[in-house]
Amino acid sequence: MLAGLVLLEALSILLFAALLIRQQSQEVHQRMMQGLVHQVTSMALQAKEALLQNRPVWVGLSVKMVGESPSVALAKVTDAAGNVLFVSEGVPEQFPLNSVERAQIPLMTKAEPRVFSLGKDQWESASPIFTGNDLRGFAWVKRERAWDYEQLNAILRDTVIFGVIWIAASGMLVLLMDRSISRPLAILHRGTRALMNAPESSGSFPLPVAVQNEIGDLIEAFNRMVASIAEQRSGLNDTLSLLDSMLANAPIGLAFFDRSCRFVRVNQVFADMTGVPLSRHLGRTLLELLPHPVAQELENTVIRVFAEEEPVRNLELTSPSLSAEPGARERISRHWTWLASAYPVRTTPQQVRWVGVIVLDASDRKRSEEALRKTEKLAATGRLAASISHEINNPLEALTNLLFLLRNFCQLEAPALEYVVMAEHEARRIAEITQQTLRFYRQSTLPARANVAELLDSVISLYQVRLNTLNIQIQRKYDPDLDLFCFTGELRQVFSNLVANAIDASNNGGRLLIRARHSRNWKNPAQTGVRFTVADTGAGMEPEVLQRIFEAFFTTKDVTGTGLGLWVSQEIIAKHGGMVRVRSRATGYGGATGTVFQLFFLDDPNLTAPARQTAAAAV
Repeated sequence: MLAGLVLLEALSILLFAALLIRQQSQEVHQRMMQGLVHQVTSMALQAKEALLQNRPVWVGLSVKMVGESPSVALAKVTDAAGNVLFVSEGVPEQFPLNSVERAQIPLMTKAEPRVFSLGKDQWESASPIFTGNDLRGFAWVKRERAWDYEQLNAILRDTVIFGVIWIAASGMLVLLMDRSISRPLAILHRGTRALMNAPESSGSFPLPVAVQNEIGDLIEAFNRMVASIAEQRSGLNDTLSLLDSMLANAPIGLAFFDRSCRFVRVNQVFADMTGVPLSRHLGRTLLELLPHPVAQELENTVIRVFAEEEPVRNLELTSPSLSAEPGARERISRHWTWLASAYPVRTTPQQVRWVGVIVLDASDRKRSEEALRKTEKLAATGRLAASISHEINNPLEALTNLLFLLRNFCQLEAPALEYVVMAEHEARRIAEITQQTLRFYRQSTLPARANVAELLDSVISLYQVRLNTLNIQIQRKYDPDLDLFCFTGELRQVFSNLVANAIDASNNGGRLLIRARHSRNWKNPAQTGVRFTVADTGAGMEPEVLQRIFEAFFTTKDVTGTGLGLWVSQEIIAKHGGMVRVRSRATGYGGATGTVFQLFFLDDPNLTAPARQTAAAAV
C-alpha cells in the first residue's frame, strides 16, 4: 500500500511538474520576447532623444545601462549602414553584425522593433532609430536563454523539493495509519484465507483485536461469524454422524435413488440382501443389480414417488426362482421375499431430490408361516393317524382272535390253513404299525432307559415299505442288549429324520447302514455313551448345502420339505448333551457318493430336560 501510494504521488508530482514547466516555459519565452521588445524600444527612444539634443555620448551611456541588465547578453547601436557605433561591453570592432542581423536591416522600414532567433538558444531584438523622417541607425539587444533556463530550473527544484516533502509526509501518515488500518486488515485477510483453506480448523481463531475502531469491530464480527459457523458445523457433523450410524447399523435395508433410478447411497444391510458389494451399487441402476421383474416393479415405484411426491408402503417383492434374463447369472442365491416402502426425500419444500427405499427381508417370516402351515398339517395328520391307529386296534384285536380260533379249532384243509396263517401275519404287521404310530404320538416327557435295538427297529419298521420299494438294502449293526438313558420319543424322532433323509437321497437304490455301539466322547474321553452311525450311498450334499443343513427353514426338498427336521434334531442332540458330525460327498466331486451322520449321546442317568436345555447353547 505504501509503495503504491508513493508511486501514485511521484507520478502525480511528475505530471504536475511537466505541466508547470511547460506553462512556465511558455510564460518565460513570452516574457523574454516582451522584455526584448521593451528593452530595444527603450534604448531606441533614448538614442533618439540624445541625437535630437546632439549629445551622442548619451547614446553610449544608454547602451551600457541596458547591457547591465542580467537578462541582456549584449546591447549595441549601429548606424543606418550597419556599422557598430556603441556596445555595452568591449569595443565596437569586436562585435560586427553577422549575416542574420544584416538580413533584418532591409525589413525594418517602420519604427517597429523586430525579434528574431540567432540559433543555439540566442534571441535578439532590433529597432530603427528615427529623428523625424531620417533613419539615423539601429538599436540591437541580444539575449541568451540560459538565464530563462535558470528560472525554470529554480521552479523545477522547488517542485522536486515540494514533492519529496509531500511524499515523505504521506509515507509517515501511511505508516501511522498502518497500525490502525493496514495491520488489522492483514490479520483479517489471513483469517479469511485460513478459513477458506481449512474450514474445519479452528487453530487460527479467534483473530486478535488490536484496534478500537471500525476495523476492530469488523474483526470481532468476523470472529463471531467463525464461531457461529463452527457451532453450526459441529451440530451438522453430529447430525450427519447420527444419520450415518443409523444408516449403517439399522437392521433394515436402506437405499436412495435419483431421478434416473440410480443408486446414490445404500447401507450394508441392503448390499447383503442383494448379494452385491456395497461399492458396486453407487451409480448403477436397479436393472443392473436385481432380477428383472423385481427391479422393474421397484423402479416403477420409485418413478411413481417422484411423480406423485407421496410415499408407497408395504410393497411385496418376491424373487423369481431363476434369473429372468437369459444367460445372466443368478444374482441372489436363495428365494426371498421383501417388504419395501418408498418415500420422497426433499431438499426444499418444493423439490423432491431423491427417493428413499426401506426394505425389510420377510423371507424368514414367509418361510415361518409356510412351515407353520406344514407343521400344523403334519400335526393334524399325526393326530388323525394316532386316532385311526387307536380305532384300528379294537377291530384288529377281534380279527386276530378270530383268525386264531379259525386256525386252531376249525379243521381246515391245508390251502385254507395256509391262507389263515398269512392273514395272521398281516394282522400282526398292522398291529405293529399302529403300535409304532402311537409311540410317535405318545412320547414320554421324562427320560428313561431304553433299548437301542428296539428304538432303531421301530423307526426302520415305519419305512420298511419305502426301503423295499426303492430297493434300498438295510444293514443293522447294533447289540440287541445295548441300552441308553434318554428321551425315547425324541431320539426316535431324530433317527426318523435321518432315515427319511437317507431314503430321499437314495432314489435309485443303494445301501443304508445303521450302527450303534458303546463309545466315548470325542472331546472328553472321560465321558461314556453310545455312538450312532447313519450312512447312505445316496446323492450326497454340495459343500454349500452341507454348511446350512442345521439352519432353520433351510431345505432342498422344495415343496415337500419344511427345513425344520435337522434343526429340531440338533436341538434334541444338544438337549441330551450329545454331538453330531457329518461327512458327505456329492455327485461330480469324484469317488463314491453318500452321507454319513455320526451321533454321540451321553449315557447319563441324571439327564434332566431343564439342565440339558441350559447347556445346549454351549454344544
